[in-house]
Amino acid sequence: MARFWFCAAGAGFFLAFLVLHSRFCGSPVLREFAFQISWRTEEIPYRLDVSWPKHSEYFTGTTFCVAVDSLNGLVYIAQRGDNIQKVLVFTEDGYFLRSWNYSVDTPHGSYGHTIKKYNSFGDLVQVLGTPGKKGTGLNPLQFDNPAELYVEDTGDIYIVDGDGGLNNRLIKLSQDFMMLWLHGENGTGPAKFNIPHSVTLDSAGRVWVADRGNKRIQVFDKDSGEWLGAWNNCFTEEGPSSVRFTPDGKYLIVAQLNLSRLLFVAVPPVGSIGNCSVISSIQLADQVLPHLLDVSGKTGAIYVAEIGAKQVQKYVPLNGHFSSFHL
Repeated sequence: MARFWFCAAGAGFFLAFLVLHSRFCGSPVLREFAFQISWRTEEIPYRLDVSWPKHSEYFTGTTFCVAVDSLNGLVYIAQRGDNIQKVLVFTEDGYFLRSWNYSVDTPHGSYGHTIKKYNSFGDLVQVLGTPGKKGTGLNPLQFDNPAELYVEDTGDIYIVDGDGGLNNRLIKLSQDFMMLWLHGENGTGPAKFNIPHSVTLDSAGRVWVADRGNKRIQVFDKDSGEWLGAWNNCFTEEGPSSVRFTPDGKYLIVAQLNLSRLLFVAVPPVGSIGNCSVISSIQLADQVLPHLLDVSGKTGAIYVAEIGAKQVQKYVPLNGHFSSFHL
């Protein structure tokens, strides 16, 4: 049975998921608003799928997170708000399946600072952290508004903990929740963070962290936790809010919240981090505010959770750009 993880924090909770070998966590006017694409050195053609989802009226809160179950063709969306369903489940084709709200902490409420594991129907399976109590402890684990997590195929878990400003750290846990390594404290030097907001993993075993407050991306070795380098030359205007790879592993997709922009950045070869090189970008409508995103491993479609527009939008690659990829 599929298992799903939430980061629940006083300032918001964030959705991620594990299902076998997959990675898991509206305004009609804005949905129809045209976006601009500026190509730089290489064409990566995407178009907005204006027909997704079929029924956007289910977006009744602030949609801040999205996660794709590529194996089963499902899209999970988390939204904030009072007296609403916190988790919405759609098919990748855009049909609404179900929603659930039970035992999910309410953002800005009296609970939070936890990471929770659910099955696909919303039954609580596991809790890490202490509800309603932030902290820095490691045994037992405590959190301060964990922003996002990423679950590897092996079941190992990468957590960016620090949206509240207390911890500013990257934690790697084994599938049975043993601490494998940790980096972090507030700062600007290597392996230090200022609001680490998103984390992902590439096929070469490198961990990529959106260090939003420091306007950079930091990179680590997944096994040893060794710091491998950082990119900051692409983010002088605004730091990265979310990071995910295209299915072929050639590009890192980076969301910039206040600029309402997605960047496609060339992935460096193994053994080199070098400087960030933006290949192309998608300019979204003003003030849609892309918060977190996820990518379908089967189709390459990008799902963007927009906290300004209070919707999730889908961008699909043209001409079967990722048709050669197989799970």
